[in-house]
Amino acid sequence: MYQRAAKTKPASMGSMDGMAQVSFFRIAKEELQNAGYDDEAFYFEQVEDWLRSGKSLPTTEKEVGKVLGL
Repeated sequence: MYQRAAKTKPASMGSMDGMAQVSFFRIAKEELQNAGYDDEAFYFEQVEDWLRSGKSLPTTEKEVGKVLGL
């Protein structure tokens, strides 16, 4: 007759999502290097390194600049 409410939790980034992001930035870096865009590849590598250190993608302009080394 009565059904208790289901326990819920907010969506979060699982380890696979994080690895997918790292993989994306690594592949993008390699593709840019192969196409001769070394300067652009450098910034993708910065983000890849940031994610590999266990940090999440930045959400503010200041944090983005820090990730990119600006």
